[in-house]
Amino acid sequence: MINGGRRLVGAVDISGAKNAALAIIPATVLAEGKCRIENIPDIRDVRLMMDIIRHLGASVKQVNRNTYEIDTTYIASETVPDAMARKMRASYYFIGALLGRAGKAEVAMPGGCNFGVRPIDQHIKGFEALGARVRTENAVIKATTRELLGGAVYFDLVSVGATINVMLAAVKAKGLTIIENAAKEPHIVDLANFLNLMGADVRGAGTDVIKIRGVDSMHGCDYSIIPDQIEAGTYMVAAAATGGDVLIRNVIPKHLDSISAKLVESGVQIEEFDDSVRVTANGRLLKCNIKTMPHPGFPTDMQPQFAAMLSIAEGTSIISEGIWDNRFRYVEQLLRMGASIQVEGKAAIIEGVPQLKGAPVRADDLRAGAAMVIAGLVASGTTTIEDIHLIERGYENILGKLTALGADISRIQDDDDTPARVIPMVSSL
Repeated sequence: MINGGRRLVGAVDISGAKNAALAIIPATVLAEGKCRIENIPDIRDVRLMMDIIRHLGASVKQVNRNTYEIDTTYIASETVPDAMARKMRASYYFIGALLGRAGKAEVAMPGGCNFGVRPIDQHIKGFEALGARVRTENAVIKATTRELLGGAVYFDLVSVGATINVMLAAVKAKGLTIIENAAKEPHIVDLANFLNLMGADVRGAGTDVIKIRGVDSMHGCDYSIIPDQIEAGTYMVAAAATGGDVLIRNVIPKHLDSISAKLVESGVQIEEFDDSVRVTANGRLLKCNIKTMPHPGFPTDMQPQFAAMLSIAEGTSIISEGIWDNRFRYVEQLLRMGASIQVEGKAAIIEGVPQLKGAPVRADDLRAGAAMVIAGLVASGTTTIEDIHLIERGYENILGKLTALGADISRIQDDDDTPARVIPMVSSL
């Protein structure tokens, strides 16, 4: 429940990158040793990943809220069952990791947010280029190989998931693997740095050509995950939308360039420091046009949050979705709050209104849920958001962080649909 109309003021610390953590945790399977990983976000998806890797036979020790020790010396299974895989999209990274480790993987078809068809044909194409045999039986992906051999992999379209999965499979393949038309996101680079610290030979991550020379064995290491670009962007937009003044700490400003540029275009003041950015907004925001693209373009995971902000900006804004087919489902929820938005195919035309009004809404997916939170913060009156478990898949302690910035936000119901006491959340230590 959010009582809107309050400026966000203060400072917020950004957690480790969700998408990097969800690739790095399966990558520990390749180590055959102990990895100590710091700055892991305390979110639902990470807990699910830890359950999967425990199921495979790894020893997992949580040192503190954001640090884990994962020992994969003894892996007893190459199977990720349906009950685990269907809860999150990133479960398919265990295909590449287990292929590289054991030459065999059985992973049920993954779940995750539903905002369009997301086939894994590019993943399979990559595995087959390395010599694996892949088939699907009863919604289970089964991949086997006698020996992975380096090869040429060209993706027909840029795919973050396929790039990560083939990287995981290729680091122990014999010979040289060249991945062309590779994704360039910051978490691709973070994964490559982690793999190299474990003894892999990965070069070119962050460009569209990645070269991997296979190694015979890999070892454990200590590593700290990069800050979360999308969490940072979400708080930047929340600060701007509420006319706030927020210092966003523990970030890599370069990763936020495309987000910062659009905020500046909307009349927001951005100050960059070594590892933080300050977002200040005064007066009504201005319209801007956005087209989502693969990195370093504007991230698709930020377009719902910007839609919420632009719904109260002056003028007409157009958001064009260049990645997914069905990512505007959340618009229906904003319309309930008084927004004026028309969806035409893969574009949303947003006529800014002076004010949103609180209403009962739901989180259609992770980032759409974040957009509903932003809308609730700027709306007059009270907004209630259902299905908050989707938001908690990717945002660590979001209630505590927003409360510390001055938001009036509280949890009024548990996930099992039993009423909960209304207790204001406190910021994390």
